[in-house]
Amino acid sequence: MKIGIMQPYIFPYLGYFQLIKAVDVFVFYDDVNFIKRGWINRNKLLVNGEEYMFTIALSKASQNKLINEVLLLNKVETKNQLLKTLKHNYKKAPYFDNVYFLVDEILSKETNKTIADLAINSVVGVSEYLGLNKTFEKSSISCNDTKGQNKADRLINITKDRGGDFYINPIGGLELYNKDYFLKQGVTLKFIKNELTSYKQFENQHVKGLSIIDVLMFNSKEETIKLIENYKLI
Repeated sequence: MKIGIMQPYIFPYLGYFQLIKAVDVFVFYDDVNFIKRGWINRNKLLVNGEEYMFTIALSKASQNKLINEVLLLNKVETKNQLLKTLKHNYKKAPYFDNVYFLVDEILSKETNKTIADLAINSVVGVSEYLGLNKTFEKSSISCNDTKGQNKADRLINITKDRGGDFYINPIGGLELYNKDYFLKQGVTLKFIKNELTSYKQFENQHVKGLSIIDVLMFNSKEETIKLIENYKLI
């Protein structure tokens, strides 16, 4: 069984969903430290043909807090601002209506208390929209007994506790984690190499690496799945 573990990001880019596609069980790493100016509460959209960073407002965000401890701030105002940005910049996109409704539905969930809640809801909501039927878990609930272990050992133990024998990590961990170390403990370590295929965005030159929202605005569910499937494990 293949396991993936990743911090929850708000409407993340295509590569995040490639990792989800590659695994059987996906664990949201929500009980690790919040990262300021990262991807947990912000991402990029297409505005006037260029990338634009949208941000989810937070209350007293600090890298000394865990992701699931950081509360949302001005939820209604933040929601309305993001929806306004989508309406102004994507209303002529071919799949605007469905995707706008999806984003509105996710942002309106009563369970959105922390940025972990909202980010997880965004990932699970998009996955369900695309028919990516995966098992999703939270490390804070399912893997609490692994807290305090070093990074590699915790990933190994979370994988084994899920019944997994494969752990798939983003390519950025290539210099951090040793395949032999994992294998000695019964886990095969693979890295996912993302391929971000271009797609038509109005009449503009393609801007890569934007939020999954952008991908969904311009591609059908079937086309999006094809884009997601374009990755390699090394």
